[in-house]
Amino acid sequence: MDEGLRGGPTQDEVAAVALWHLRLAPGCAFADVGCGTGKIAVAAARTAGRVLAIDRRPEAAACTRVAAEAAGAENIKTVCGEATDVLAGAGPLDAAFVGGSRDLEQVLGVLAGTVRGRVVVDCVLLETLHRAVRTMQDLGIFREVVSLQVARSHALGPGMMMRPANPVWLVVGEVA
Repeated sequence: MDEGLRGGPTQDEVAAVALWHLRLAPGCAFADVGCGTGKIAVAAARTAGRVLAIDRRPEAAACTRVAAEAAGAENIKTVCGEATDVLAGAGPLDAAFVGGSRDLEQVLGVLAGTVRGRVVVDCVLLETLHRAVRTMQDLGIFREVVSLQVARSHALGPGMMMRPANPVWLVVGEVA
């Protein structure tokens, strides 16, 4: 997967927690909005019956296609386009992960009418966290915020230290 894409890839530990919160059921319909490197889409494809991976950046959509092919995930449909437009014709979904913040309020509005289950927004900026929480509250789908801080060991002389990664917040919503 291309680690040179702006904004990606999602840290493995963050992906694991996000997928747990999504509560994907076997055969479900899932959307990865702002799919970037395709890491979430490929991981979700192991459980979901149908995965829709969306990114407005052609290089990200291409990266996701390569990742899906490498994983043998034939149940991933990758679309390059604006999320609100693509989601409007996507049909019902059981869960969605939002990894991009462009048009976040509009995307969450569409997802609130399309998803019957969990929506998880990955936030690295405090402003995005605030927008996601406020929008989910306004839509009546807010459930909780999960704060994650990952640190990995790193050699320092004869010893070892922990090198922290930037904190991430997962905003979890649920549509009844």
